[in-house]
Amino acid sequence: MSEQLAHYPAVAEVDVAALVANAARMRHFAPEVRHLGIVKADAYGHGRHQVARALALAGYDILGIAQLAEALELSDFLKREGFSQVSVFSWILPVADEAAIRQAIEAGIELSVSNLDQLHLIERQGLPARIHLKVDTGMGRAGAISTEFPALALAASKAKHANVVGVWSHLARADEAGEEGKQATRLQIKIFNEAVQAAANVGLTGFARHLAATSGQIWHEDAHFDMVRDGIGLYGLSPDPHHSASLDLGLQPVMTLKADLVQVKRVPRGQTVSYGGTWVAPTDRWLGLVPLGYGDGIPRHAAGKGPVSVYTRAGRIDTRVVGRVCMDQFVIDLGPVAGSQPPALAGDTVVLFGNPKAENTPGCPLADDWAQACGTINYEIITRLGARVPRAYS
Repeated sequence: MSEQLAHYPAVAEVDVAALVANAARMRHFAPEVRHLGIVKADAYGHGRHQVARALALAGYDILGIAQLAEALELSDFLKREGFSQVSVFSWILPVADEAAIRQAIEAGIELSVSNLDQLHLIERQGLPARIHLKVDTGMGRAGAISTEFPALALAASKAKHANVVGVWSHLARADEAGEEGKQATRLQIKIFNEAVQAAANVGLTGFARHLAATSGQIWHEDAHFDMVRDGIGLYGLSPDPHHSASLDLGLQPVMTLKADLVQVKRVPRGQTVSYGGTWVAPTDRWLGLVPLGYGDGIPRHAAGKGPVSVYTRAGRIDTRVVGRVCMDQFVIDLGPVAGSQPPALAGDTVVLFGNPKAENTPGCPLADDWAQACGTINYEIITRLGARVPRAYS
């Protein structure tokens, strides 16, 4: 354990073996196509260097990361680690930073192009560039809308330096089980096919078609095309736990967030807890102090709801956050006073979320449980975890 880990009272444990198992599971969902591993947002909070290394060793030959600055750093890392055969794909480009674009092209980073301005910016560098043309099939974010995509494809076909290696888009409602969501996805697939045909009509060939991320892979086989993008599924979470839970999909949560219980104390009935006194002890109560807060990315919306498991010598205590989450700490309810001995002790392990099937955290909450408690999605729970919380890899 590093010195940093030894002195911080919390840790996010990252199970690399689970990550690799999830990668294999993603290949099960889409066995006939190439897989692109998504490591954006510091690999969804798991650490992009360690995750990228694991994915490269697991056979991935292309990784995706949103911001160009991240892509440049990741490309350098991969080369230093001896993974120069692994490509990096990036899709959020600076508007006028030609130096960054040139540096990316020189590094061999594959770039997304959504409009003519981006294409011209790349062309002006006068260097061979690998680009993926993006069509907006209904997400409403980046990409050329369907009526403008043929002109973009035509311009790309005439480009002297930009080589089209991909045509891509992003599904907006692939995780929705209802008929309305399915219909929206079918429409996006239709628009995507039309864009691919428009690219072929102007002479573009040999490019990879990619549309499906995790939800598209699992629930929409007709969206697989030539390549799929492995995102949230890699990290062991379902894109929609209400549709299918991660464990039911054969995915293993990769991150376990733990902290030491730093104080246990008895308080009388009527004692208020934390700012605003929003929780009042209904009886004489044992309370525990957990050294994580919104400064670490713990949602303030977890007040009164965030689930935790405390592992004591006598067994597991399942409880919740009481009172408001503070910047560096929050309080949990350890139950009514019954005798002089507390149910837990300082130094006992508190698990906020992890894998309830794991041997050392049986029955613990999932990131999904925190998402439900906070009115958000599991993506946000893991990616918002602060950088000051140490990551430990096993």
